[in-house]
Amino acid sequence: MISRAERLGNYAILIVFAAFALFPIMSILTAAFGPSDSGATSGLGNFAAAWEVGRFGTYLRTSVAVSAFVVVVSVILSIMAGYAFGTMRFRGRSVLFYLFLLGIMMPSEAVAVPLYFDLRTLGLIDTFWAVAMPQVALSVAFGTFWMRAYFRASSRAIVEAARIDGASVWRTLWQVLVPPARPAIVTLAVLVFMWTWNEFLIPLIMVTSENLRTAPLGLAFFQGQHTSGFTLLAAGSVIVATPVVIFYLFLQRHFIRGLLQGAVRE
Repeated sequence: MISRAERLGNYAILIVFAAFALFPIMSILTAAFGPSDSGATSGLGNFAAAWEVGRFGTYLRTSVAVSAFVVVVSVILSIMAGYAFGTMRFRGRSVLFYLFLLGIMMPSEAVAVPLYFDLRTLGLIDTFWAVAMPQVALSVAFGTFWMRAYFRASSRAIVEAARIDGASVWRTLWQVLVPPARPAIVTLAVLVFMWTWNEFLIPLIMVTSENLRTAPLGLAFFQGQHTSGFTLLAAGSVIVATPVVIFYLFLQRHFIRGLLQGAVRE
């Protein structure tokens, strides 16, 4: 039983850490809604000015398209790969799985330059695929590890019962195992979405066209080329961060449930 003093101490520690986390966010929000450096705009007018000057509409559309493609493809491939590694027995399974793990251990900075030359040889530089496909590959590595651990921890009796009833491998996966795995899948989707949305290096290297810039990359160009004022820059930062916050809040309950269920427990 936790004593009253211990409970108060825990709350005090949480409040201190929450204050450290919220202070930068409140500072950005205060600056974004405050009067601009030129005094011409304030409040929501700062967001309208930043949206128009920074062309964030184009950048957000690109980020939404890239993030949606990466999340859908990565989650589907991760479910199938995780199911194979978690429930099936085949030759070379361990070696192949460790090759997948290299994608987790290898940072994108280490493969960005050789990947650029490979995509240039294929004629994919400055295209949508040059931004999306590398992030699919990086996300599938973690997603396979995540879903494999979940399927390994799932009930073997359910799988065996489905096989006895004559269910095929595909039906066992999509109709028996996937519905209970929804919290783990949603958690994976949220993580992949946040990583993809915030990715900066790959779009910076792979595209030169302004129409293919993602929101974080557009924010960097907005800071360097369009304005040096902190108010409009803060407004642009809020615009770029808002979709991630909305996406997380919309799926927050499933995300937390997936973490609490120990989806990566071996």
